Amino acid sequence: MAKIDKKPEEWQKQLTPEQYRVAREKGTERPFSGDYQVLDAQGIYHCVCCNAPLFENEHKFDAGCGWPSFDRPLGTRCVEEHQDGTHGMQRTEVVCSHCDAHLGHVFPDGPPETTGLRYCINSVSLEFHPDE
Repeated sequence: MAKIDKKPEEWQKQLTPEQYRVAREKGTERPFSGDYQVLDAQGIYHCVCCNAPLFENEHKFDAGCGWPSFDRPLGTRCVEEHQDGTHGMQRTEVVCSHCDAHLGHVFPDGPPETTGLRYCINSVSLEFHPDE
């Protein structure tokens, strides 16, 4: 599948200022401020930029970190991971594989009984589709 490639002006027309700052400029929303921090409904989280399905609510867990946390993406081709050395830290950035939207980061401190991973995702980068 070809990557979605839009000019910054096109993304700015489509997204709210906060969505653009986080998803297109690699920002981070404040912890405990997101819409999907405590949502418990069944469904799938999609990319706010391109509507690609990314995460299932079934694999969300409360990590206490202030952002929605998942132990895995919906599939192996949904997201891409890149090394991120910003802010004096070594982290693994998670982006949408369809449009390169910044989603958050993945850490190796997730539930040991599942994958052991914590995909710490900005809720502003997601759009929830209930009952999917």
